[in-house]
Amino acid sequence: MSEITPELVRHLGVLARIQLSDEEVERLTGQLDVIVDNIAKVSEVATPEVEATSHPIPMSNIFRPDVVGDQLTPAEVLQNAPDAADGRFRVTAILGEEQ
Repeated sequence: MSEITPELVRHLGVLARIQLSDEEVERLTGQLDVIVDNIAKVSEVATPEVEATSHPIPMSNIFRPDVVGDQLTPAEVLQNAPDAADGRFRVTAILGEEQ
């Protein structure tokens, strides 16, 4: 029994703001129906005893120590700035005067 109908595909296209031709609706109806059927099959075999996994191989992150390195002075940071004022970068307003 098919859960995915052409009307549903058209509705999903409207929600996604995607204009679909009749050929695309027909093709997507079949493809989405196969996807839903496969998800149903996986749901049938998924049991509480089977632990969910996000990756098949155990992984661990290797972090480096967070050490402060050499820092630039404010003058060094601003030396190549096109415009600076009061120790800060000066940029043009983008939101207008409502700020």
